[in-house]
Amino acid sequence: MSNIKIFESKKIRSIWNETDHLWYFSVIDVVAVLTDSPNPKDYWYRIKQREKISGLELSTICRRFKLEAPDGKLRETDCSHAEGLLRIIQSIPSPKAEPFKLWLARVGYERLEEIENPELAAKRMRELYKAKGYSDEWIEKRVRGIAIRDELTNEWQKRGVKEQREYAILTAEISRATFGMTPAEYKAFKSLEKPADNLRDHMTDLELIFTMLGEASTTEIARNKDAQGYGENRGAAIEGGTVAGNARRDLEKKSGKRVSSRENFKELPEAVKREKIVKSEE
Repeated sequence: MSNIKIFESKKIRSIWNETDHLWYFSVIDVVAVLTDSPNPKDYWYRIKQREKISGLELSTICRRFKLEAPDGKLRETDCSHAEGLLRIIQSIPSPKAEPFKLWLARVGYERLEEIENPELAAKRMRELYKAKGYSDEWIEKRVRGIAIRDELTNEWQKRGVKEQREYAILTAEISRATFGMTPAEYKAFKSLEKPADNLRDHMTDLELIFTMLGEASTTEIARNKDAQGYGENRGAAIEGGTVAGNARRDLEKKSGKRVSSRENFKELPEAVKREKIVKSEE
C-alpha cells in the first residue's frame, strides 16, 4: 500500500490509520495542489486563522502524523481524512475543488475494496509499474519482494523491535552484509538524489533477488533462534544478510560480473524505447 497518492501528477502524502480504517492526507500537500501556492504551509496557517475568527477551529478536524518530509526525515504534519478535507476545501477557492472531491472518493473506495480483496492491491500495483515501463518479470520480483519484506517487518514487530528507527537500522545491516552498502550508500551509488526515490524501484532483477534472499534468510534465522528485542534481531539481520552476501560473491566469482549495478529507473524509459524500436525493425 503506497503512502504517496497522485492527483494531477502531484504527490499527496498519506497514511492509513488502522484504528478507524481511514486514509489521512497531508493538509499542506492538498493546499499545495489546490492553490499552487509557493508556500502552502503559510497559506494553511492563514486559512486556520481566518476560520478561527469566524468561530471554526479547523485544527479540530485534523490529526498530526509523522510523514516523510522532502529531506527524508519524519516530521509531524497536519492530516485529515476525506470528510475533514471536504470541509477544509470549502475554505479554499479553487477550480480544482470538484475534481479533487471525486479523486478523494475514488481513493477511499479503492482502499476499502483492497481490504475486502487484497489481490486488488497487488493487481493495481502491477498495473502502475507496467505503465511506468517495467517488464512483467521485474514486476513479479518486485511484488514478491514486498511480500517478503512485509513478512520480515511483521516478525520484527512480534519480536519486540521498535518501528521506524530500529527497522531502518536492521534493514541497513542486512543491506550492508548483502551488498557491502547501506541503503543510503546504495542510493548514492545509483545516483538517486531525491529522498522520495525508492531504492528498490531502481534495482535490477538480480539486485531484487539478493535483497529478497537477505530478508527471507533474516526472517528464517530470527524464527529458528527465537530472537527477541533489538540486539538479538540485529544479530539475525547480519547473519541473514551474510547468507545473501556469500551467495552474491559466489555468483560474481563464477559469472565475472558484479551484481550491484549503477543502473536506475531514470534510464529505463529510454531503454524501453530502444527495445521497441529494435523490435519494430525486426
